[in-house]
Amino acid sequence: MKTGAKLIMDGLKAEGVKTIFGLPGGAVLDIFAELYHSDFEFILTRHEQGATHMADGYARATGKTGCCIVTSGPGATNAVTGLATAYMDGIPMVCLSGQVPSSMIGNDAFQEADTTGITRAVTKHNYLVHNVDDLPRIIAEAFHIARTGKPGPVLIDIPKDVQRSASNAVRPKNMDYLRGYRPSMDGHPKQVAKLAEAINKAQKPLLYVGGGVIASGAAADLTRLARKAHIPVTTTLLGLGAFPETDPLALRMLGMHGSAAANKAVSECDLLISVGARFDDRVTGKISEFAPHALKAHIDIDPSAIDKSVIIDIPVVGDAARILPLLIPQVKTLKRSGWLNQIKQWQEQYPLAYDTQTTQLLPQYVIEQIYEVTRGNAVIVTEVGQHQMWAAHFFKYTKPRTFISSGGLGTMGFGLPAAIGVQAALRDATVVDIGGDGSTQMNIQELVVAVEHDLPINVVILNNGYLGMVRQWQEMFYKSEYSATHLGGKKAGRGKPPAYLPDFVKIAEAHGALGMRLTQKNEVAPALRKAIRSKRPCVVECIVKENENVYPMVPPGASLTEMIHSMA
Repeated sequence: MKTGAKLIMDGLKAEGVKTIFGLPGGAVLDIFAELYHSDFEFILTRHEQGATHMADGYARATGKTGCCIVTSGPGATNAVTGLATAYMDGIPMVCLSGQVPSSMIGNDAFQEADTTGITRAVTKHNYLVHNVDDLPRIIAEAFHIARTGKPGPVLIDIPKDVQRSASNAVRPKNMDYLRGYRPSMDGHPKQVAKLAEAINKAQKPLLYVGGGVIASGAAADLTRLARKAHIPVTTTLLGLGAFPETDPLALRMLGMHGSAAANKAVSECDLLISVGARFDDRVTGKISEFAPHALKAHIDIDPSAIDKSVIIDIPVVGDAARILPLLIPQVKTLKRSGWLNQIKQWQEQYPLAYDTQTTQLLPQYVIEQIYEVTRGNAVIVTEVGQHQMWAAHFFKYTKPRTFISSGGLGTMGFGLPAAIGVQAALRDATVVDIGGDGSTQMNIQELVVAVEHDLPINVVILNNGYLGMVRQWQEMFYKSEYSATHLGGKKAGRGKPPAYLPDFVKIAEAHGALGMRLTQKNEVAPALRKAIRSKRPCVVECIVKENENVYPMVPPGASLTEMIHSMA
């Protein structure tokens, strides 16, 4: 006989879990008592949202299922934002939450919350465990559901009495009994052949690639397809790295802040092939004018994504890693020189650029220096805002799982804890978290976790004194009425430098990390080298131009052809 808490440890071990993130509390003390005697690496966070983002970053960097443990009530509700972030982006995670004893559920007991009710909309599936005999089965199911089909987070809510009860139950040998959950993995052969025929007939085909290609491990096959058939490739934000951006066929990111060449290609193509992308609103712009001349094909493991936003002509439901190897042999090698020449002209006419002549420190320059100093060999993690878009534009991604960011939910506060999760998974990697002064403050307490566990993340803060993306929208669409967006600092007195608030250098030092503040262009590369070579957590604060904007930009509700390239 084993207690529920011991069965939990056994279940996590059987699933190959090595690292767990979380925070203890009264409703999970029995689990933590067993954890004390286990071989798991447990990383104690300072907030449950931090724990979920760390588990999320760990999963994005490795493709494995992230794992975290939180207590009941506020512990579980604090985890909701992280679960929603993972859910929107299709990230595999299992979150174990404690719950008050079964007999007290519904009585407004101390630290009670309806965790399964609260998280139902932001998890792929969730469980409230009623009987200790069900624990081994539920843990096995949770990991299976989290990592198969379109991945996503699964929550298991475990009452305290279940953790203490004893059972002889064992985990199931397989998941064959789960008849209601059978993700479609193999695309229909006739649909694959139909897509191949469309590619062979197309004069101006375009591959539109999302994070699903990375999740399925299909990046190499996607690259083979593009190069064989000479099809240019544009990616979503979460698809960055699925196709090497140094390749001549790479059009970089599309959509609201996408490259002009990518958006023009979408608007002119005659065949749009979406692979592992979901046609979200930041990509499509005005739906009625999205890819107006194109036959539309969609490869996706999630059948609910087909026709959800855009009507699809050739749907292929299944795993890209299984479908692309079937598709590639049926596709002809065609040069498409006219189409590729047109795209090259757009790239030359509308490059991603900024003012390189100014003496001011610009955020784009900082990111280019990160690329130069690391030679592109880094995992870039971002917060959410202007810096996120600049990180997408001015660092070239050549491998999958090297760009880690919150896409669908747009979660400020994601980057720093996610970077810790990435570094915990990839101990020898150079991990750089690019953040703004607004986003970075949202979970800055987790910096001490990196220090405690010797995780040498590099936090580069592009400090413009504003909630930058909101300020940009206020400038462009709200008459420059900057309502509640200035974070600022005190203006300089006579003979004194400005006092930036908060003082990120002092915050770094207070947490035991290295802190640096940069104001000049010539300081950037040496500071980055120092930070990376230090092999300790570092915060590099860059005081950048306050009113720099992200371009190009497609206004909300406009078509991709209505890009704004500057305010001039």
